[in-house]
Amino acid sequence: MKFWSVARWCALGGLVTALAAAAPAASHHRVRLPACPAGEASVTPPTEPAGRYARNACRTAGPVLESGVRLDRMRELATPSGYHHLGAGTGGEWGGVSGRIAVVDGAVRRNTYDFVAGRFMVKRDMGGGSIAWLEAGWAETGWAGAGRQHIYTFNTNTKTWQFYDQYELRPGDKLWLDLHTDADNVWQAWLWWGNRWNLLTAQQLPVGSRAYVEQYVEVHVDSSRPARVVVPPVTVDNVQLRPPDGGTARYWRDDVDTQIGDLAKQQAGGFCLNWVIRYDTWTAGDCSGGEQPAGG
Repeated sequence: MKFWSVARWCALGGLVTALAAAAPAASHHRVRLPACPAGEASVTPPTEPAGRYARNACRTAGPVLESGVRLDRMRELATPSGYHHLGAGTGGEWGGVSGRIAVVDGAVRRNTYDFVAGRFMVKRDMGGGSIAWLEAGWAETGWAGAGRQHIYTFNTNTKTWQFYDQYELRPGDKLWLDLHTDADNVWQAWLWWGNRWNLLTAQQLPVGSRAYVEQYVEVHVDSSRPARVVVPPVTVDNVQLRPPDGGTARYWRDDVDTQIGDLAKQQAGGFCLNWVIRYDTWTAGDCSGGEQPAGG
């Protein structure tokens, strides 16, 4: 597996015309879930694991904004411009990942291809340069939402960003997210919102019943308009991995086979990664906020 090989895809099209209202993301679940009622960000942690049998589990209601913007293939660069990965991935396969990610204001420039995202991902290299994956988290982009933060998912079945603006985010919110499969190859993305698990999307991916897992804060700067995007430190914590056999989830600690890439590149361009507890509690963002260099 090539750890740094996940990239966005390239397409033509304007920033605004690439957005269109869409129905809720497709679900392949056999159990029909009720539509989620309106609610607010939860301030208490989940009371049980995510899943269609969780108490009061529901599916996302309301429109989902799909963006056909596909960014050019990007690499992590040791300059203030480019693509920065801050985080880690597993060297082995797991049945899912969950954790909490804080929301910040990334000062992304409007009408650009800038973006900041805090996300979890499950993926598999299919060979021949093809990678199948599902990711979920929050994002702030220059082409959608006028600088606001959104809940989002991205999957390689549709190759589109899906924004869920029925969930109103504010800097300072802390989001509990869960990605997993029930050993049926249907990978689910869940959000803990309104003190219940909300199903964002469920995708039949060619990944199988286990996948490699990533936890990242990403920063991308529009290559046509180089600049510095200031990202206050994002806190990620309570990160747990689900065993592929369906056993009890466990914290992502340093006894898990973990790949963190080139630390020097991760902190290039004024960004810092600080492992508070390897690897289930960490911060990443602008170094001016007092963060320690990567590996601290």
